[in-house]
Amino acid sequence: MDYGKYRYQQEKKGRESKKSHQVQVREVQVGLNTSQHDLEMKARKASEFLKGGDRVRVEIRLRGRAKYLDREFLHARLKRVLGFVTEEHAIVEGPAKSMRGWYLLIERKK
Repeated sequence: MDYGKYRYQQEKKGRESKKSHQVQVREVQVGLNTSQHDLEMKARKASEFLKGGDRVRVEIRLRGRAKYLDREFLHARLKRVLGFVTEEHAIVEGPAKSMRGWYLLIERKK
């Protein structure tokens, strides 16, 4: 086998390995009054998603009058979930308002 053919096969393997994992956006939804234990469970799931190389969207779902609560209070509730995430992460987007509440988009630090 000549060197050119060898290099071509190595590049082909590299391209295939890059295609094997597409980055997905996984979602973790929490409520306004979610208990600490439930937040820990959701954060553990978010850590698993981050470990797998996916991005995680942490959303706080709001209903009725809760949509009009103080913005800083709601941001603090979102950050409270991030405190339980064990993987090193960076905030990519947010906190931003969505149709049903507020969300953050995080990904694993490189």
